[in-house]
Amino acid sequence: MNDLTPSGVAAPTRVLVVEPVSSGSRVVSDAHALGFTVTVVSADEGERTLPPALRELVDTLLIVDTNDEQALTDCVLAHHAAAPLAAVVPGGEFTIPAVTRINSRLGLPGLPSAAVDWVRNKASMRTRVAEAGLRVPRFALAGTVAEVEAAAAVVGFPCVLKPVESSGSIHVSRADSLGELLTAYQELTADRRLDLGIALDSRVLLEEYVAGPEFSADGHVHEGRVTILSLTRKLLGPEPYFVELGHVVPSSVPEPVAEQVAEYVAGIVDAVRLTAGPFHCELRLSDEGPVLMEIAARLPGDRITELVQRATGASMSRIMLAAYLGRAPEELSAFGAAEAKCAGIRYFTAPDLDRYTEIKGWDEISARPEVVETGVVIQPGEEIPPLRDFRGRIGYALFTADSAERALELWQELGDSVAIV
Repeated sequence: MNDLTPSGVAAPTRVLVVEPVSSGSRVVSDAHALGFTVTVVSADEGERTLPPALRELVDTLLIVDTNDEQALTDCVLAHHAAAPLAAVVPGGEFTIPAVTRINSRLGLPGLPSAAVDWVRNKASMRTRVAEAGLRVPRFALAGTVAEVEAAAAVVGFPCVLKPVESSGSIHVSRADSLGELLTAYQELTADRRLDLGIALDSRVLLEEYVAGPEFSADGHVHEGRVTILSLTRKLLGPEPYFVELGHVVPSSVPEPVAEQVAEYVAGIVDAVRLTAGPFHCELRLSDEGPVLMEIAARLPGDRITELVQRATGASMSRIMLAAYLGRAPEELSAFGAAEAKCAGIRYFTAPDLDRYTEIKGWDEISARPEVVETGVVIQPGEEIPPLRDFRGRIGYALFTADSAERALELWQELGDSVAIV
């Protein structure tokens, strides 16, 4: 996987990953496995602390506040001048804009600069997709209480409030009345917690509530061709919140529906100018067809990348590396044999508790032959955040199945088999 110098001597392929979090960690591990020289730029503190196991795969760690774009840019440019890079890869959604501008400056492969706002700002995204003639929820942008009230008059009820630039379903909620909407907005503006070092701002998107099952089209773009690797079923907790409690890869939908979704998603990808690499497109299947929730030019989180690889053999992280290297995915052995027909994940919660002492049945579900991995995120005795976003999930079980139908049954069985007390 190394390039040749003019003298014919193999030169290492140098890859830099900016702030690898969640699925972005797989980009680091794949780059290391492929024999690349791996540099990571990270704040290396708080939620952005590099885990020890990942740190061992890194050849050079550069510590800088990755939320400071000027400091990040100066750091990467200095490193590139000393040891030229073949690729600069975003390790998460928040770093995509800065990485896009850095790659443009260095002349390295990456997304078009025009695409950045369309995939990070949900209002711009919907505007762009609507202008392409594709259906999106009725929506309005707001940044003050008065603007929220005005937006509600346009969108109507029920509606969904969501931050314009965030992730993980943070402060995404349904409102059935103006009173509920204003309460949700006030809770958002009063929240001082940081997400990867970034504070929420008061800009929100208010949009029409779309009924129907939720899916994500997880795929990639290469040489103008849009490929959906999995139409992933998303299993959500009770509204008014939209906490993801599980995923099944791939889902089972009728072929005409799958074709309709593929055409719709290809139109979205073209509208927001995603020219290469992976995408994670969330949508709902309404009575009138698929409707966009949002699209991101990144790897899906919640272990979906691993579920996709187990069920299809496709490595989305290697696909991402190939895109930022300007290579075909096949050159990085991104496609292999599937391990199972279907894979899924179940998240466990205790919405009525603020702390717990034990997960009854945990050893039993961990020993089930279908379960390939379990993990606890919130330990006994630790405070459990309210179940309003991913931060309220206590643990998980990753599993395989012979069909999407069986996977859905397993998801339910696993949930019924544990009691958090």
